[in-house]
This record gives sequence, C-alpha cells and structure tokens, in this order.
Amino acid sequence: MQGKALPEPTAMTPVYAGIDVSKAFLDVYLHPCGETLRVTNDAHGMRRLKRRLASLDGVRVIMEATGKYHRAAWRSLAADGLTVTITDPLRARLFAKACGYLAKTDRLDARLLALMGEALKPAATALPGPAMEALQELVNAQAAAKAEATALANRHAAAETAFLRAELTRLQAVTERHIQRLDTEIERRIRADPELVRRQTVLLSIAGIGRVSAAALIAGLVELGACSGKQITMLAGLAPIADDSGERNGHRAIKGGRKAVRNALYMAALSARRFNPDLATFADRLQSNGKKAKVILVAVMRKLVVLANTLVAQNRLWNPIAP
Repeated sequence: MQGKALPEPTAMTPVYAGIDVSKAFLDVYLHPCGETLRVTNDAHGMRRLKRRLASLDGVRVIMEATGKYHRAAWRSLAADGLTVTITDPLRARLFAKACGYLAKTDRLDARLLALMGEALKPAATALPGPAMEALQELVNAQAAAKAEATALANRHAAAETAFLRAELTRLQAVTERHIQRLDTEIERRIRADPELVRRQTVLLSIAGIGRVSAAALIAGLVELGACSGKQITMLAGLAPIADDSGERNGHRAIKGGRKAVRNALYMAALSARRFNPDLATFADRLQSNGKKAKVILVAVMRKLVVLANTLVAQNRLWNPIAP
C-alpha cells in the first residue's frame, strides 16, 4: 500500500545496489528493498550513500562504465570493502530490452542494473591501482593525440590557403611535441613499477610488438597472463562469433571487445606479418588457402594476443625457435 514501510532485508538476503552514474548525480536503486536514492556525485554524496549501504548486509554494487565519472565512486565503495561490478553499458541496455523496457531514465537504469545483478550475478571487477589508472589515462591521451595528429595531417594536405597551411604546420609541431612528452611519461611510469617492467620486457621480446603497442596492451589488458587464450581473445574483441541457425552456417565475424587494444594489435600485426617468422609463415599459409587479407590480419592479431598472454603467464621471453 502507499505509504507502507518496506521491510529491511534479512542478513541472508543479498542486496543489489544498482547505480546509474552521471557527471552530477548517482541514482541508486536497492533491490529487493525497493528503495530509490539520488545523491550528488561528489564526496558529500558518497558519504550519504555509504551511510545507507552500511546499514545493509551483503551489498553488491553494480555500475555502468562511464569513462571517468564512475571511477571516484568505484574507488570509494571498494575501499570500504563493498563488492563492486563495473558492467558494459551495451550489456545493461540489452538486458533492459530483454526485460521489455524500451524507456531510458536514470532511475529506471539504476533499477535495471540492480535486477541484472540479481539475475546474472556478475563477478566483482578488480579495482586497478593508482599507478595502473594513471598509466591508462596517459595511454588513452596518447591515442587521442595520435588521432589528432592524423587529422591535422589530412587537413594540411587538403588546405590551399598559405595562412591555413602555416597554422596547421604550427599545430602539427605542437601536437608532435605533446605526443613525445606523453611517450616519455608513459615510459617513466612503466619503469617505476617492477611488474609493469616485467610485462613490457616480455611483450617487447615478441617480434612485431613495439613500445607503443606494448604500453597499450599493458594498460588496456590488465588481465593479460591471468586468463585463458579464449578469454583474452574475447576481451580483445578478436574471437570469431558464431552465427548459425538451423541448417545455415553463418559467417563468423569478430565483434565487441576493447577497441584501443584491438587498434594496438592491428599495428603490431602489420609489423609481425613481415618480421615475425612464425606469424609470417602462418599468414602465408592462410593466403595460399585463399583467405582474404583482412581475415589473415585478424588471425595474426589473435595469434599475437594469445602468444602475449601465454608468455606473460609463464614469465618467459619469446624465442624464434619454439622450446
């Protein structure tokens, strides 16, 4: 009935807290309590949220990845010992559609995240350390700067006015210096952490993987060396997804995964196709079997990430002559 107080869950009943994150607010839904809460996405709001969650037992928090706005809440809740799962926004949206919800509001998204947590029980997401988080931010900035440099080069090539060409030349020089400073800082931060140095050394031993690609793999695939070959290819978005129905055998294609990691592997595969003897032989064999160029390159990318995962797990360097 309206106005009737909802009972608190017992100690045996897990509580799923779905949190929809925006720049200004955190919209919270507690299931099965049926309680909604909106707090500001700042230190004051976090204190209010944690006071409410502290009164409940067995709380599991589910949030969408938002790029950066969820990170402070994630760190704060994890520091208090709460189990936090960061889920892919696409997965959350598909779950909402599967439940028959087409509308999208902050309160509804928070409720559906809580329901998804109860239905799917996703595993907790490991919180990256401060060093890894800083490295990830720098690597993302480096990728963005390189994309900007490419765009400036294209604009410079198309420009006809002398003044505009001079301005674009100046911007290109500034961007190039910015990229070089980012390269230096990324290398410094990797060198400051023995575990990151170990990973970089292993990755750089593989013919085809350079420093930029190695940094992208270190920052973008924290799970490298800690999961199976199939799992690492799924995370990188390089696993061929089946599309079969009845008697139809559909075309298998890659989809999903982490775009930044896949971009880095693309550049590494272009180099490995030429300079890595094993992968060059593998690619030539696929070519002789009539495979298309893109299919061959994706296969080389998949081989590269599985090889990197294996070597990091075994803590050994790549050897052109297999042991």
